[in-house]
Amino acid sequence: MSGHSKWATTKHKKAAIDAKRGKLFARLVKNIEVAARTGGGDLAGNPTLYDAVQKAKKASVPAANIERAVKRGSGEEAGGANYETIMYEGYAPGGVAVLVECLTDNRNRAASDVRVAFTRNGGSLADPGSVSYLFNRRGVVQVPKVDGLTEDDVLAAVLEAGAEEVQDLGESFEIMSEATDVVAVRTALQESGVDYDSAEASFVPSMEIEVDADGAAKVFRLIEALEDSDDVQNVFSNVDVPESVLAELGED
Repeated sequence: MSGHSKWATTKHKKAAIDAKRGKLFARLVKNIEVAARTGGGDLAGNPTLYDAVQKAKKASVPAANIERAVKRGSGEEAGGANYETIMYEGYAPGGVAVLVECLTDNRNRAASDVRVAFTRNGGSLADPGSVSYLFNRRGVVQVPKVDGLTEDDVLAAVLEAGAEEVQDLGESFEIMSEATDVVAVRTALQESGVDYDSAEASFVPSMEIEVDADGAAKVFRLIEALEDSDDVQNVFSNVDVPESVLAELGED
């Protein structure tokens, strides 16, 4: 899963310098609202909400915004929207597979935004099922490297909780598990006193397509165009960007 790891690292670095912080906040707040509506506003009894709130806190979303999202989702405060999840499938230039996860209260708007992003950036939408089979739903937990924490330390903390693999991504460790085990893995880290950045179910490619600098730039442009839509929550791809290509592209 080297491609996934490199892409995860790239996205992490992009997020750290992302000028569109407002859009990031909006996505995280929307996740909180939906989680509260689905499982209630009690963090202790709703692990999905707990993880959504923790991720928002890690991204420095103001506490007041988080609290209001929980209240809207749980019905304690008016103003919540009726969001639905829609998945779109397509290809970026070079045959790179792309999954687009939307969380929207307007299906037509979401479909239009996604279609335009693909069309204007050299990609194409695909029929349902034609791309998704290339991805597996997995539990992914990101652990920052702090205080001399080693890969063995992380593995020892989560092995009994269902973790299948721990990868060193340079600035962090990535723990892979079955999607259903992500809460158990996160809980095991907490019980061991190990901090984590995020814990969520994600779509991980079963195979990757390696690209050169030109190919990577085209894929990144499409992904950025998709992420410009307020309805798009996550974009997953099976692009594999070698370290040499990342260095060539720099921070662009």
